[in-house]
Amino acid sequence: MAAGSARAFAAAFRAIGLDAEPTPPSDHRTRELGARYTSGDECYPAKVTVGDFMKLLEDSGADPARIAFFMPTAEGPCRFGQYAPYLRHVLDANGYQAVQILSPSSGNSYDGLGDLAKPFLRSGWRALLCADLLEKLLLMRRPYEQVRGDAEAAYDESLADLCHTIETTTVEPGEQLAALEQSMLRTRGRFRKLDTRRDREQPLIGIVGEIFCRLNTFSNENLIGSLEQYGAEAWLSDIVEWVWYTNSEVFRKLKLENRIWSLEALGSWVRQRVQKHDENRLVEVFREDFAGREEPDIYEVLECARPYLPREGAFGEMVLNVGKAVYLAKKGAAGIIDISPFTCMNGIVCEAIYPQLSRDLGGIPIRNFYFDGTQSDLDRDLGVYMELARSYRKRSRLSV
Repeated sequence: MAAGSARAFAAAFRAIGLDAEPTPPSDHRTRELGARYTSGDECYPAKVTVGDFMKLLEDSGADPARIAFFMPTAEGPCRFGQYAPYLRHVLDANGYQAVQILSPSSGNSYDGLGDLAKPFLRSGWRALLCADLLEKLLLMRRPYEQVRGDAEAAYDESLADLCHTIETTTVEPGEQLAALEQSMLRTRGRFRKLDTRRDREQPLIGIVGEIFCRLNTFSNENLIGSLEQYGAEAWLSDIVEWVWYTNSEVFRKLKLENRIWSLEALGSWVRQRVQKHDENRLVEVFREDFAGREEPDIYEVLECARPYLPREGAFGEMVLNVGKAVYLAKKGAAGIIDISPFTCMNGIVCEAIYPQLSRDLGGIPIRNFYFDGTQSDLDRDLGVYMELARSYRKRSRLSV
């Protein structure tokens, strides 16, 4: 998750009575410990998460018996499904058998949370949704701020407001949603007060890719910050997109198995209606602010991907990345950047498709940036890429 999402998610745990905090910020020691406790065959996010967890254990001095790490899992071809089992192996092999791993999944109906599952799921969903909205506001305002740091200050204050609201408000759905709406209204007020002057010449760059690397600034060497230094505005694919995709996969599989009229399907439909209701209420606060930057419905993204990667034959982030790239190009992006870990299957598949996609979209520059913690020429490569994006933007305007 992005740092803000992790803070809001921890607040959702605290709202149901569990002491929770994000892991400390990643640093050089994260890489050092990640390299020590992994073999090198794992993808970069596995190294970073293992490094962060082991750093906490070795540096905090806390009683291992009072620590539980939150590491969810998933089915499918991505190596992410092996993170929790591998973390368990590392902990056991290094004398931390007492440390627990909380690893909920849709496959076990979030049984690891017990009676707390229902209130946490809705609170957690709303926390991630609100954190995404704050991140979107930050990225839309920061490139145009007249006083450096103003947008970050508004974001930090709004994030603290959000976490406090989640943590101190009852988890009763109606009261919690009303409180979050008020928090978002306060956020809107803070950002609207900023002195910003939109420059229509600044190119818009769409950011897709593997969820962890694209959202975790440590893992991607703060690529978006560097892009902004080159005069770009970034449109970042958020974490909620993945939630909607997994929901759509539930219905696709139920239909495939001829169980679309089952009780399971009814439960999934009700959950999705509730989530969509929450989203509509909270996004409505920013309807004017997000004009022209509206996030697409997940089925629109999937249809955009269909000519290249039909969802029935390809799964996960590769489908979302291709579909979102098409959508972002149609919304006026001057370029697309795919952020992925080195050796990531999703990134490799997308990279094979992007040349055709670029041609079909009039030559829009699409570039994969792979990360493994050893980048040395990111700034140079971004400079070259931005020249291509500006050139494409100029050609596109002349052809209209």
